[in-house]
Order: sequence, then structure tokens, then C-alpha cells
Amino acid sequence: MAANLVNLEAVDKVYGTRALLDGVSLGVNEGDRIGVVGRNGDGKTTLIRVLAKLEEADKGRVTHAGHISLGVLTQHDSLDPAATIRHEVIRDMDDHEWAGNAKIRDVLTGLFGGLDLPGFADGLDTVIGPLSGGERRRIALAKLLIGEPDLIVLDEPTNHLDVEGISWLAAHLRARRSALVCVTHDRWFLDQVCTRMWDVQRGTVHEYEGGYSDYVFARAERERIAATEEAKRQNLMRKELAWLRRGAPARTSKPRFRIEAANELIADVPPPRDSSELMKFASARLGRTVFDLEDVTVQAGPKVLIEHLTWQLGPGDRIGLVGVNGAGKTSLLRVLAEAARTEGEKQPAKGKVVVGRTVRLAYLSQEVAELDPAKRVLEAVQQVRDRVDLGKGREMTAGQLCEKFGFTKEKQWTPVGDLSGGERRRLQLLRLLMDEPNVLFLDEPTNDLDIETLTQLEDLLDGWPGSMVVISHDRYFVERTTDRVFALLGDRALRMLPRGLDEYLERRQQVVEAAVATAPAPAAPAADVKQKSAGELRAAQKELQKIERRLDRIGEQEAKLHERIAAQATDFEAVAKLDAELRELSGEREELEMRWLELAEDV
Repeated sequence: MAANLVNLEAVDKVYGTRALLDGVSLGVNEGDRIGVVGRNGDGKTTLIRVLAKLEEADKGRVTHAGHISLGVLTQHDSLDPAATIRHEVIRDMDDHEWAGNAKIRDVLTGLFGGLDLPGFADGLDTVIGPLSGGERRRIALAKLLIGEPDLIVLDEPTNHLDVEGISWLAAHLRARRSALVCVTHDRWFLDQVCTRMWDVQRGTVHEYEGGYSDYVFARAERERIAATEEAKRQNLMRKELAWLRRGAPARTSKPRFRIEAANELIADVPPPRDSSELMKFASARLGRTVFDLEDVTVQAGPKVLIEHLTWQLGPGDRIGLVGVNGAGKTSLLRVLAEAARTEGEKQPAKGKVVVGRTVRLAYLSQEVAELDPAKRVLEAVQQVRDRVDLGKGREMTAGQLCEKFGFTKEKQWTPVGDLSGGERRRLQLLRLLMDEPNVLFLDEPTNDLDIETLTQLEDLLDGWPGSMVVISHDRYFVERTTDRVFALLGDRALRMLPRGLDEYLERRQQVVEAAVATAPAPAAPAADVKQKSAGELRAAQKELQKIERRLDRIGEQEAKLHERIAAQATDFEAVAKLDAELRELSGEREELEMRWLELAEDV
């Protein structure tokens, strides 16, 4: 029998007037791998902080076994900003010592892409202070995984990881002997890693056996047995269960739910999407042309990301776009969005983008658009439109769509300034859909959204008749909402992957293995060429990265200025002032591009 590691007995935790935990009793045993799910704000993070004794319970008792060692990844790391990555992660071990440790090599390669930490200018000797939140989080995760805790507690470990990183982390955690408690919105990850689920709902915690797929079935079955009202019985869980059972097979390695009961529960549930019907409706709304690309080159500053791209996004196409960071996914969407905004006048560096005449594009970028903080949620939605046509005779009011996205009637009167980051993300999505677009670009739409909101968004997109491109590291969301997957593998080409994300991971693994196998031995320096020292090369690489970040910001500023010029076209004084700002940015960009070319030649 597995030994008990942690026990919660009748635990209460109250914030203000709200009970986040109400008489909760739970246990964690050796070998347990527990996934924690629930709506944002319902107490998931509070539960694991109380479990880890980072916060005290108001009532009840939290007991740790006397011998237990605990490793915790919270939303905010405790890394020393003055320290280097080497000091925090491998504790200044000699190179031969850590390089001979298979676990350390695996963690560094899996989380950073190589033992030399290619994303960091000074490798292991990079100082932590100036790094981004995402980079610091990966360092904190690496530090935790290199240790040997009995229980690992993770709060959103997949944030800031790409598809490859998430796949590696899932395999790594499955192979470990440590017990695990993990809060995450990544449903594919939950299915791959977890053997039990805790569902946190309004102060209580429901326990389920199995991974996410099993949890979906068990929750739907529980609601059916409880004989809730018909509207509740026809809920999203049953529809999602139908997708899990009929879609990609073996979502878990050994499905634990009863197949007969599952089939009976979903017998009257139609497939998530009627693709042929949606295609007909999309063609009627869009015509024959949406976006046609002919021999297009996509650049970020002077850097060529994609070249000789001839591709077509047709009516009703639902595309998942994946690829390595920096390969050009977001840049490609920006090129298309700019062509649509200017009705084809703004074209890429080379090639041509043809935009259909009827295209109405909605683009959800990674940045949350600024909204008037004084406006109420419902007012911010009604500002766009009072009612929305969802196709096939379906119509929703602004208030109904707000409820669909988790804004209850009371919450609809909350000022926008009082919303959390996740709630603002939901509101941004909602406003986009209210504008009745027929083409959707979604760049990391799952950021800050809880699982329940994600399933509601997926349900809404199932019946949405239009063309769609989704960039996401959330494998489950990509597979659930799109029909085809295209990839940017870092070689300046766009490829369709018939087998989807499994094929993408296989191809990436082949690329990595080929790079290692064909890496040339260092060449002897030519006598007449002055060689750069290692310090000078690191400094040049650091400056290159700084310039690329600034060029990205300049591109965003230029796009905003163009929008403001268009909006104030009749105010000549304002236009002249904005045009002067635009010329100043353009001059800075040219100087930076020249410096980038000089540094790139040195490196």
C-alpha cells in the first residue's frame, strides 16, 4: 500500500466574504499524479498553496509526512536576480560533473533546447535579473526538476512552453517516481500525465479517477444520474465527450472509463461540427477567395522568416499553425491582417497577397487590447453590437453571449478596470465575435482562460461559419477546433502535416538529431582573419537580440500610428503630427537594420 504524503482534514479558507475552500478533506499518496481543474477564481491555486503550507488554513488541519521533501513551482518565482542561471539551477557544479549527469542534461535540453542554452546570450552564465517572466519561470522549473523531491506541486507549468517543451515535460513527469499535484488548463497534458483529477467548484473539491478524458465522462455521467434539468443534461461536457470518443483515439494510454456507458450517454449527440454544411455557408459569406499568397516573403526587420510562399486560405478552412518560436507564425498573420486592413494596398516585402472582397477579419493578438476601464462589461460588448448572428438561424444577445463566456448577470455590471487578466482576455474574444467577422485569426487564444471557458469557446467555434487560423501551444485546443495543421519548422517554408501535431513533433525530433549528427568540427582560424573573442561574440549576440526586440516594438508602433492616421484622416494637423512620428520611427528602424546586418556578419 502506498504511503500517505499529505493530508487535508476539514480545511476552510476564506478571502473577504468568499469561502474558496469549505470543509475540504483530501489526501496525496506516493505515486499519485493529480491534476487540479476548475474555473478561474474558484480556488485552485489557493488549494495547492494550502496543501504545500505556503498559506495557512483558517480551519482544519494540513499534515505532511515527517520525511517528505517538497518541490513547488508557484506563479511567482523566488530566484535571486543577481545570480546566474548556473548558480540557481546546477549550484556551480563543475562542468564535467553536471555534464556527466543524465538527468541534468535531459532537463536542460528539454526546457532550453540545448546544453548551451541557445536562447540566452551568456548561456548558463546569464544573469537572471534582466530576463523576462517566461524565461525566469523556465529556470525555476529546471531548478525544481533537477532536484529529487518526494512531492512536486506545479502551478501552470506549461505556461511559456511551446508544443515540444510541453511534450517533453509530460514524458519527463511520467517517468519520475515523485508524486505530483498540478494545476493546469492544458487538457492534453492532463491526459498524458495524470491518474487522478480534483475539480474545484465553489468551495468544494470533487475527486475523479483517471486523466482529463475520464474526468469529462465521469462528470457528465454524474450529472445524468443526478437527473438535472434537460438544459443541464445537454451541457458542453456531453458534446466534448462525443469528440473525445469519436475523434483522436487513445487520448489516454489506457482508457479507464466504461465504453458502453460512454456510448449510451452520447448516443444522441451529433458530431461537434458539420464540416460540409459549414463550408457551404462560409462560401456563401466569403465567395471563392479569402487570402491567396503568391511567392510571398515574410520578414521581421532584415531577418527573412518565410520565403517563396504560395498558399491559399479558402472559405471555411480551419487551420492550426504551429512552429518553433521565432519561425514567423505571428509575422505571417500580421502580413495577412495588414493586407486585409488596407484592402490589398499594403503588401509584404516580396510577393503578392490577394484579399477577397467580402473578407471581414477579426484578429485576436497576444496583447490584450486596452478597453475603457470605467465601462461595464455588458456596455463594452454592446458598444460593438447588441445582437450577433451565429449562422443557421442562431442569434444571441450581448447579454446571452456574456453568460456563455462566464460573465454572469451580476458580473456583467462589473467595471472593466476591476477584471482580472483572464477575464479581460475573455471580454476581448467576446467583442471580436460580436462584430460578426467571417475570418478569424487567433494568436494564443487560450492564454489566461480556464478549462470551462475553453470548452465554451470551442463549442461556439464549432458552429461558426468562416475561415480560421489558430496559433496555439495548447495541443488540445488546436486538435479540437481545426481540421488541418500547417507548420513552420524554421527552414523558411510552410508545410501541411497530414498527421497533425504528432507528425510535427516527429519532424522536429528528426531536425534536432540531424543537426547533432552533421555538426562540423570547429575550423582552424585563418591566419589573416582577426578572430572575435568569446566575450565579444556573446556581446554581439546580446545586442542582436536587443535590436530584434526593438524592431518588433517599432513594427507594432508603426501599425498603431497607421490606424490612428486612418481614423483622423480629416484632421490635417493631427495627421501631420502622426506622420512626423512615423518618419522618426522609420529612421530609427533603418539605423537598427544596418547595425543588425553588421553584427550578423560578425557573429
